Amino acid sequence: MSRRSPSQIALPLSAGASAEARRIVVGAANAHVIEALQEPARWPFHVAVLTGPPRSGKSLIARWAQGLAGAERLEVIDDAESLDETALFHRWNAVQQGGVRESGALLIIVNTDEEHGGWRIGLPDLASRIGGSLQLEIGAPDDAFAADLIHALAEQRGLSLPDGAAEYCVPRTIRSFAAIEALVATIDRISLERQTPATMSVWRAALEALHGPEQQRLF
Repeated sequence: MSRRSPSQIALPLSAGASAEARRIVVGAANAHVIEALQEPARWPFHVAVLTGPPRSGKSLIARWAQGLAGAERLEVIDDAESLDETALFHRWNAVQQGGVRESGALLIIVNTDEEHGGWRIGLPDLASRIGGSLQLEIGAPDDAFAADLIHALAEQRGLSLPDGAAEYCVPRTIRSFAAIEALVATIDRISLERQTPATMSVWRAALEALHGPEQQRLF
């Protein structure tokens, strides 16, 4: 069975589309985000808040959306949970005062994983405005998305994975963007160390290195 090519942006892309855009894998976890980011003028208050798991491509997708709209039409604020709340409050208001034609739209990226503890907004006025903005969340990868992501990450590394790699690895690894990225990196490393193609013995070694000797169990 020949493997499918990784799904890319589910949009018409010209031959000159940036390499960054072509690296975005699209699946059930993020297709709704990709769709919504194409039309900033339709966002409530012209502001959207994007959240998602670590390594899920939030910043990458935001840069793609900014390139699509134009930097002058879409401002991206990353790591918003670490910024001064008063300054962010004023930036939200500035979009409303000028409207999307003059001030453009605002995309706020927030890290809400366990490490960052979620976004606890202390300024009531900011909390109410953020709550009224468009909320976009990248979900956890399902089987199909995880398989596409494995092959896309391998291609970025110039790593050749035979047919069946994703089908074998997906049910045996943790279903998260960070874990899948670590798995591909480990397969690549072991393949280079052994100076051998990334065959099933390498997949098994990578899974065991990441998850221990009980890597055959299904997550």
